[in-house]
This record gives sequence, structure tokens and C-alpha cells, in this order.
Amino acid sequence: NKNNIEDQVFSAISMDGGIKVTVATIRNVLNDVTVLQAYNKVPTDVMGRLFACSLLMSNGMQAEQMVQITMRGDGSGDGPLGGAMASANGKGEVRGLLSNKTLEDIPLPEAIGKGAVQVVKNHPDWPYPYNGVTEIRYGDIERDVGVYLAESEQRSCALAAATDMMGVMCRAAGGYMVEQLPGAQPETIAKVEKNLANLMEEDGSSNTPTGLLIKGFTPVDIASMILEGLDMKPLQQLKPVFSCGCSEERMLRVVRLMPREEVEEILEKENQIEARCQFCQTVYRIPAEEVRERLDKAVGDPSKDSDLPFQ
Repeated sequence: NKNNIEDQVFSAISMDGGIKVTVATIRNVLNDVTVLQAYNKVPTDVMGRLFACSLLMSNGMQAEQMVQITMRGDGSGDGPLGGAMASANGKGEVRGLLSNKTLEDIPLPEAIGKGAVQVVKNHPDWPYPYNGVTEIRYGDIERDVGVYLAESEQRSCALAAATDMMGVMCRAAGGYMVEQLPGAQPETIAKVEKNLANLMEEDGSSNTPTGLLIKGFTPVDIASMILEGLDMKPLQQLKPVFSCGCSEERMLRVVRLMPREEVEEILEKENQIEARCQFCQTVYRIPAEEVRERLDKAVGDPSKDSDLPFQ
């Protein structure tokens, strides 16, 4: 739809400060990753829901702060998907991985199976990341992330995330998160509940909010519907982008963390170092002599981001 040509994450708050709404449309970034990774229908749906949830949860964070959502099996009833992960930061940069890129057209809960939702939040300045884990109960991702938010972070949220597929590509993908903030008044909550009921009726699909996105509703329009009658106050608007963060320098940092004798064995056998980024499929190749030269000149601690550049 011409109104949703560009991906967007938009957030707003009610004037009384009781309700925050974040809405995302991510069709383009999802289709880009689908082509890059050669996903078929079910993996694309999984990644779209995870992308949406991670972008909604990261909204409002500091630029360097990140949130990572992992759906992982427990060994007793793993689904054929084999695990899935997506992460996003406060700048709207998102990336993800799936264990199985090609699945038959099976129901999402069957593909995901039993296991846990693990959420990790981190910032370069934090001494330790925050970790939270809850059980997979539904297997549709957004409801399981909603359970995590309620049980692990004690946050009261209404969360929706979905895709609308046409073959292996999606024609709409996105979601919304409505959060009840401390001090929210009962009349405000009741108004939002009524607005959400009207929104779902207008959406008319089984994968809210893709029905609205296909009709041309933008994230601003959807947020306005949810906060109708509550004097919406915009907070932030950004464009989500795929960003894996890979580089030749990061590859060399990994090499620096290896024992030098192991590196030399690889160089003697292969006459180069070669690695492929799992997120974007970029292949890096560095000749043996260049590797040795750059390792000899490297300074700083390779385990720290602050010491990433090679001098």
C-alpha cells in the first residue's frame, strides 16, 4: 500500500501519562532478510513476529542498549524450527537468526514446539546483562512474549505481532504494544480497551494489525486509534533497518581470541582466514600474510568493544 511504503516505528503516550503505545510496520526489512537468508513461508512468519516484538520492546531505550528475544527448545518437545532469535537496539537496528530456514507449511505452534522464551537486555556500560526466562505456552511468539513481560518484568501490556504472507514474501508485517504505565486511571484503561476492540473490528483479519496495514493505516494512524479520546502525545518516530554489525575487524577480533598456534595451523592449511556472517551471509577472506601482520600490530583487549579497532 502506498501509505506503508516505508518501514516505521512510532510511539506515543496519552496526555495523562497512563498509556504508552508503540506501533511498527516492518514489511521491507523482513522481505530483505527473507531474500538474504532464502527463508520460506513459516520461517519468514517467525522472523517477522520476532522482529516486531524486539523493535517494540527496544523502543525508547538508549541508542546502544539492546534487547534480544530467543525462542529455544527444552529438549523434550523441540519443534522443527529448532530455535529462533532476534535482537534490536534503541536506534531501530534489528537482526535475527533461525536454525531451520525451510519448513513445510505447518502451524506456528507446531513449528516452535515446547521450550522457553529468553530475553536478554544489555548496554555497553552495564557490568552484566539482564536475563529473563519464561515458558513457551502458546507458540505464536507475541502471546509468549506478552507472558514474559507480565511474569518476568511485571509489565501490563497488550501485544500484537503478525505477518500477512503472499507466497514466500510478505505484503504486510508489524505489530503494536500498548503498555499500562504506573498511575494509569481506570477510566483511561477502560477507554483504551474500548478503542482496542474497535481497532480489531476495523482490522478484520486473524493477524492483527496486518489487516489495517494492508488497508493503508500507518503506525501513526493505529496509535491514534488506540489513544482516541486521550489526547495523543507523540514520543518517537524512526525507521527500522537490518544491521548485523559484522565487519572484517570483528572477524579479526575473534581470531585474536584464539590461541596463536591454532591460528597458525589454519593459515598453514588454508593460506587464509575465511568466515561467513550468519546474519547477512557476507564472506570475509584475509590472506595469511595480512592476518599475521595485523595480529602482530594489534593492541588492546580483543574481548572489549572499546578496543575493537586495530591500530
